[in-house]
Amino acid sequence: MEKATFAGGCFWCMEGPFSALQGVEQVRAGYCGGTTQNPSYKEVCTGQTGHYEAVQIQFNPHVIPYSRLLDVFWHQIDPTDPSGQFYDKGSQYKTAIFYHNSDQKNEAYESKKKLEASGLFDKPIVTDIIRATRFFEAEEYHQEYHVKSENQYKAYRSQSGRDQFLEIHWGAK
Repeated sequence: MEKATFAGGCFWCMEGPFSALQGVEQVRAGYCGGTTQNPSYKEVCTGQTGHYEAVQIQFNPHVIPYSRLLDVFWHQIDPTDPSGQFYDKGSQYKTAIFYHNSDQKNEAYESKKKLEASGLFDKPIVTDIIRATRFFEAEEYHQEYHVKSENQYKAYRSQSGRDQFLEIHWGAK
């Protein structure tokens, strides 16, 4: 098993797309990239801890390659927004790929370069590529929120503008 860690704005919106993939064993919502030890959601929401809301994925690279996870990641975000994602603004909602080894680092930069060259976006791709730091799991009520609180999640997601953006740039689900 290997780990992959992605920040794509609200971590609730990032769990489902990865959980549905064959070869993905676990997806956990949490915080990565900051300096505060064991941060709480309330602390991260201040934007003062340096953490990103992120998901950490345990996956079997013999079943699903890291490159496929990168593709899924790009298709969930607005990689041109330097101030957050959709409805959620602040440093904790910025996008990032946290690499765990040199192969992931190289693949992440290559995928970003490919996206930049695609001409799909008319603004620069601002998603950070960062060496993974310690990942702190979010509080249990955040885990699988899209399943546990399906109606609230659907209302949040429909109002956030995420789905509309994804439809325009990536087409139908």
